[in-house]
Amino acid sequence: MKTCCEKERPNRATLWLTVGAVTFFAGIVFMYVIDTYVSKYLALGFFTFSYLLLGGKVLLRMFKNIARGQIFDENFLMGVATLGAIAIGKYAEAVTVMLFYQIGEFFQDMAVEKSKKQISDLMDIRPDYANIEKNGQFIKTNPDEIKIGDTFIVKPGEKIPLDGVVIEGEALLDTSALTGESTPRKVTINDGVISGCINQNGVLKIKATQTFGESTVSKILELVENAASKKAPTETFIAKFARYYTPTVVGFAMVLATVPPLFFGEEWFDWISRALIFLVISCPCALVVSIPLGFMGGIGGASKRGILVKGGNYLEALANLNFVVFDKTGTLTKGVFKVTQISPSNGFCKSDLLEATAQAEAFSNHPIAVSILKEYGKDVDKNALKNYEEIAGHGVSVIADGKKILAGNVKLMDINHIPYEETQSNTTVYTAIDGVYAGSITIADEIKPDSYGLPDMLKTIGIKRTIMLTGDTVQIANSVAKELNITEVHASLLPQQKAEVVESLKNVAFVGDGINDAPVLAMADVGIAMGGLGSDAAIEVADIVLMTDEPSKLIEAIKIARFTKRVVWQNIVFSLGVKFLFIFLATLGVSSLWEAVFADVGVSLLAVFNSLRINNKPLQNHANNL
Repeated sequence: MKTCCEKERPNRATLWLTVGAVTFFAGIVFMYVIDTYVSKYLALGFFTFSYLLLGGKVLLRMFKNIARGQIFDENFLMGVATLGAIAIGKYAEAVTVMLFYQIGEFFQDMAVEKSKKQISDLMDIRPDYANIEKNGQFIKTNPDEIKIGDTFIVKPGEKIPLDGVVIEGEALLDTSALTGESTPRKVTINDGVISGCINQNGVLKIKATQTFGESTVSKILELVENAASKKAPTETFIAKFARYYTPTVVGFAMVLATVPPLFFGEEWFDWISRALIFLVISCPCALVVSIPLGFMGGIGGASKRGILVKGGNYLEALANLNFVVFDKTGTLTKGVFKVTQISPSNGFCKSDLLEATAQAEAFSNHPIAVSILKEYGKDVDKNALKNYEEIAGHGVSVIADGKKILAGNVKLMDINHIPYEETQSNTTVYTAIDGVYAGSITIADEIKPDSYGLPDMLKTIGIKRTIMLTGDTVQIANSVAKELNITEVHASLLPQQKAEVVESLKNVAFVGDGINDAPVLAMADVGIAMGGLGSDAAIEVADIVLMTDEPSKLIEAIKIARFTKRVVWQNIVFSLGVKFLFIFLATLGVSSLWEAVFADVGVSLLAVFNSLRINNKPLQNHANNL
């Protein structure tokens, strides 16, 4: 919530600007319309009042900066130019410069606030309170005071204050503030939920699994608050450029004002006027304001779509990508095993094979065993199982209903001398009942529907190579790569080997799940994590977080980054081009202070409005501007 002072600032600025404009126009009327002796003095009074009202802060900042040794900035240029104009009797022109300068500042502030709002809208995910349970009653409590294991209630319309697990109730959650997706997510008992989501219906009782400081919402807010501090190389260059540019133009203005009159007998008044006009034109406002605003707009536009960018430097790096490297599990695939094929043999039916294999896997917590038990869909009576034995590296053996069941890999079949039919599938469990091969069950890590076509889309937008890295076997890796049309695959890799592959490439992004890929995410020019509704590791490690589990969000992120870069360079070229043109005209004595105002404030405003296109233009139109 904004404080009273924060609310008053825009109103005060608008009031000062309005009063300054009115008194300026009053001065114009008395100076040029009402032709009397007194009117000239009234005009001078109105101009003086308007100048102090509109330019007072500029002059104050100028003198403060001079006292600190920070002389050459836009305040110095504007102050010297307008005071010089007053000294040679150009009162209306001096006030005009300050008036239009303040109008420019006003619109720039509005534009900056609009871009910041795209990012700060995420601040709305900050919970105000939590309904915590104490002594059988629920009371409103500061989320900072909740500990791991505490339970709290979230009613319809309320934000989830901390990460936790649902222990009672079911509801639809609005995750749009985090993911940019409008489709609600249904949660029920034992489902994990994250802070910042809004409960749309139902009442949820949740057990906290994180303190507020470690929760998803807290980490995202920290990310957002720090995003503006990480400057893109273009921003850094412009800042350095301005530091050298400003004293250079001031020096040239002094030469322009003094050399022709001193050495060539020219009129002092004429050349001082040219120097003052030169100073106004040379003010680097358009560059200093519009470039950071452009990157801020890009970060804001990305955040609306569930793409969190930690700084303008990462946005610019994303625009310059040549290579995209994907981790497989949890990124291109769901990271969850699922039974994809049941192949009975020797007269056994599918239900017999599945039941026997489920009985063999009943005591295991391995993901393969869990997927088989889930496919079976019934409770296994563990009391009816005897002589359970886990054979390391081979499988398991158990007696169920008087029958000996073997379930495992081909090695288990070989050591028991059981003929079998080997498959070419990814992961297969072979089962034998009383020494007879009963068939096989194939388990695979499902490919995300969103992954299909992604490599082709990346190629379409100019990415040179798409590469997949995985710790899985070559067979599994090639199977996934073939389905997704990825031609370059590196399999059976350790984390450090993945990092070596990424390190060998230039302008590369690595996309991983943010859990086991920290070294590679850090090694890449741009580390991109699949947030999965905000995993802690993803938010902490990556440079960019895709808050949904959709790899195609990468396409959106690249398009936003490239469009941002395009707009930023439009501003640079346009601003410098117009300024150098008018500087040349001012040196020749062709342009006046009125043209100087356009060259400074007008160009600044055009650059600012151009930067706002990043937020205002629909993403689907960005593809045409890559």
